[in-house]
Formats: sequence, structure tokens, C-alpha cells
Amino acid sequence: MREHIQEVIGTLEKDYDIKILYACESGSRAWGFPSKDSDYDVRFIYIHKRNWYLSIDQGRDVIEVPSGDSISIPIDPLLDVSGWELTKALRLFRKSNPPLLEWLRSSIVYYQSFSTIDKMRILDEQIFSPTSCLYHYLNMAKGNFREYLQGEEVKIKKYFYVLRPILAAKWIEQYNTIPPIEFHSLVEKIIPAGSLRKEVDTLLKRKIAGEELKLEPRIEVINQYLQKEIEYLEWFVKGLNSEISDPTEMLNQVFRGTLDEVWGRV
Repeated sequence: MREHIQEVIGTLEKDYDIKILYACESGSRAWGFPSKDSDYDVRFIYIHKRNWYLSIDQGRDVIEVPSGDSISIPIDPLLDVSGWELTKALRLFRKSNPPLLEWLRSSIVYYQSFSTIDKMRILDEQIFSPTSCLYHYLNMAKGNFREYLQGEEVKIKKYFYVLRPILAAKWIEQYNTIPPIEFHSLVEKIIPAGSLRKEVDTLLKRKIAGEELKLEPRIEVINQYLQKEIEYLEWFVKGLNSEISDPTEMLNQVFRGTLDEVWGRV
């Protein structure tokens, strides 16, 4: 699959007349709990040629395959590919966008070219906003908790839609840094040994074994933990006041430097 993904990356560059700077895995495979039929969620950052940025109508800043676009080679049905244009990515980076920060920390990198991503990784702790990231993870957890875990029976995989954002939010609360992308790293640092940890470890093994679609009685020790942490984090985040200096000019320099590096100086 890696070879096919890299072939798709090369085809995207040709079909859209762009340069891809970075491509990584962003879904359950990057989080460390794929099942045998998990999709490959490939996310990438790309840059157009200089004249695209000098037009009054720049057009779309997202490429999505296969849902929104088509390319000149067949796509594996397990492959979900989407990318952000660089200035869009940098604007989201300025806002400390958690999905983008996770991309930069993915342990599964399919492609990287030029120096842009390394520069962003150097800057990410400077632009990191604990408040906005914690709100993002908390709101994700709350929505998924209401939608998936309130019935008498639940699907196993839905627990991870709530556990992972809760643990990421707890990481920010405890360490005030960008949380790791791998689920096991969050579990090891956040959940101490005991009944809850045993249930989560068992759940993880079953998820990886492919039992994620099974309906069964909800696990009360996990539900109680999630409810308690949601209530606590809602209180905690209200007291956060993390101000960071405006990184816009630094990010402008990253963008301009990338244009020169990729396409050459004018």
C-alpha cells in the first residue's frame, strides 16, 4: 500500500500541477489501533506555482480523493486521501489546529520534501495554544459521548472516539504541551494501573482484533470515567488564559521561503 500511496502522490502532483511537501497517515493507523479492514487516511500539504497566489480568484485550497476529485490512476477503495494548500495549512497552524498538529507528529510518513515541514515542527511549540486545543478535544469528546455512548448497548470502536480526545485533553491539562498522536502513549501517561486501565487495554486488543462493529452492553467503568472527566475539563478550561504572540510574520516567511525553495526565486 505504501508504494501505491506514493504513486498517488506523484500522480496528484502531475494532475494538479502542484508540489506536495508532506504526506502522512492521520487515522487509526497513526493512532495505533487499526483493525484489519481500517482505511488508510492519508493527509498531505501542497503548494501551487507562484502565479496561483497572484490571481484574484485563487480557487479551491483543498484536494480530496476520491470523494471530491478524480485523478488519472485508479484508487484503492481502502484509501482516503485529502490535502490542504500551504497557506490554508499555515492559517490553521496559526490557530493551533489540532488535526494539523497531529499530522506533523504522525509516526507514519509517506512522503516529505523540502524544508517546510521541519520549519513548522520547530515552530509548533511556539504557536501552541493549550486553550484552543483543549476546547477542540473536549468538544469532540462531548459530541461523540452524547451520540455514541448513551445507549444500553454500544459499538466497541465508538469508545475510542471519546477516549482519545479525552486523554489528549488530559495531556494538555497535565503537561501543557502538544499531546502525542499515539493512543498507547496517552494511556500510559494518563491512566494509572487499575480497573479502568484493564478495561481500556482489553478494549484496545479487541479493537485491533476487529471486534469494533459488535454491539454489547456499555462498559460502566469507562462511561463513568468519561462523564467525570468531561465535567472536570469543562470546569478546568474556563480558567485557562494562554496568550501567545502573533506568529503571522514568521509563517509568512515560511510561505515565502517555500515558494523560493520549491519554484526558484523570481
